[in-house]
Amino acid sequence: MKLPARRGGALLPVLFLLFVLPVIVLAQASTTPPSRVMVEGEDLVYNVRYTFIDLGQVRIRNYGRQRDVTFHAYKTFANIDSYKGVPFVDLHATFESLIDSSSFSRAFTGKVKQDDMWDFARYHFEYDKGLVIMDKGHRDTVVAERETLSVKGPQQDGLSLFFFAREHLYDRKTVHIPAVVTEKAVNAYITFSGERDEVEVVGIEYPVDVIRFDGNLDFTGIFGLSGEFEGWFSNDEARIPILAKMKVLIGSVTIELMSWKRQGWVPPRGQG
Repeated sequence: MKLPARRGGALLPVLFLLFVLPVIVLAQASTTPPSRVMVEGEDLVYNVRYTFIDLGQVRIRNYGRQRDVTFHAYKTFANIDSYKGVPFVDLHATFESLIDSSSFSRAFTGKVKQDDMWDFARYHFEYDKGLVIMDKGHRDTVVAERETLSVKGPQQDGLSLFFFAREHLYDRKTVHIPAVVTEKAVNAYITFSGERDEVEVVGIEYPVDVIRFDGNLDFTGIFGLSGEFEGWFSNDEARIPILAKMKVLIGSVTIELMSWKRQGWVPPRGQG
């Protein structure tokens, strides 16, 4: 006599696909906070230290969304200033970047103080033509020379890289990032491993829950910035840079968050 087929055994894989698997996928996805990086009014201040010597400050601000005829972007600023009286270091620079809502650069202006005069470089990215128009000069308005650079696809600049890294913190892969820095086409490589950690900085009273990443720059930027670097960003939707270690002219420097203004944001507490 032929026994009837056991339907329950056949139904188990179907039930798994319909009910159990979605729960597992949702649980995994929930470990990645949604991105809320670009927030108007955000103001972050960092201390830059070489061994035990404080060298200066970096201040990064988001002035909010700007509308163009063909795109929406965010206007961001960075000020870099060495502290008075630091031997062999006298650095003053400002960066302004117009960052597309898709996390690439639309325009960039960098100014560096040389003696008592400010030199500038201004980039305008014309992606429809595959070009970057670059003006160089001094005193904000006096253009000494103009160059064009051919590029393929979206590019980063020295400031927009900061926001790009935040946006892609949870990618869990190595990313090649084309950029335009010091009037040249260059590259950055970042490995977003998703490695969870906790770090301590002077400006926060407890260990901060962070995600670590590392990377490499194939160019030399301001104050000799180049080579390998590490970063630790907050493990939350804001993805605030908490700590970084980078190589400059004098060696490896530590950059750590010392104060911030961002409505509603509190550094996430570490698990330890």
